[in-house]
Formats: sequence, C-alpha cells, structure tokens
Amino acid sequence: MPKFKSILLVDDDLNDIELAVEALKRNNLTNHIMTARHGGEALDYLFRRGEYADRKDEDPIFILLDLKMPKVDGLEVLRQIKADAKLKMIPVVMLTSSREESDLLKSYSLGVNAYVVKPVEFAKFVEAIRQLGLFWALINEPPPLAAASNP
Repeated sequence: MPKFKSILLVDDDLNDIELAVEALKRNNLTNHIMTARHGGEALDYLFRRGEYADRKDEDPIFILLDLKMPKVDGLEVLRQIKADAKLKMIPVVMLTSSREESDLLKSYSLGVNAYVVKPVEFAKFVEAIRQLGLFWALINEPPPLAAASNP
C-alpha cells in the first residue's frame, strides 16, 4: 500500500482546524494531517527548525493556509514558501474568511495556487474541505520529486 504524503493545515482558529480535520477524515482521505496554529510554527515545520529540526517525513503534498493569523500571517508564510527552491513546488491553498480584493491580489502575486473563502455554514465548509482534499491530495498530479529538488 502506498504511503500518502501529509497535508499541512495552518490556522489559528481551533474550531476551523477541528472542522477541517473532521471533514478530511469523513471523506476517507488517509493522508496524515499536520496542523500548525500560526505561521511561525508552519515555517518551522517546513524549514525543519526548532522542535521540527529532526523531522524525517517528506514535505506535505499541499498546504491549507489561513491568511489572518497572529505572529506570522499567511502572506508571509506564502512569501517564504515560494521563495524557497525546494518548497515552492508545494501547492498552497489560501483558506480564509477574507473577501478583500487586496488579499486576493497579494496572494496570487505571491504564487498561491488557489484562494478559497471559508464558507460560514457548516455543511458548506465541510463540502469545500472535501473538494479541496480530494483535488489536491488525489486528483492533482504533483510535480516529480526531481523537479522539486532541481529548480
């Protein structure tokens, strides 16, 4: 049985994290879901710093990233991911409550792969997460590992 790569979920709202994890599990996505509560933790995980310095697992297959977070916001996380030769190939989906045009434009100018406004209604939120998980973890063809390491 193939080993599925993890999904990195970055959000400071514990309720949104729980809902997203539950939605992914309900839809039989067997990928491990790594969660980070703020952008700094996500960057430490991705760059293998601090408590993640000895992390052995592969980089995530995709990242669900909240925009508005304390410490390090989603735009800065996105900026650092897309500036890194190895990490820039990881698809990043901005999953946010912001409908501000400036946030949308900044996200795409920094290289986000998709921008999704979090639905307020529970059933619609679960459905959005289901569709994102299925597309990015199962349907989308990620770049070959060689391409990620040879920019």
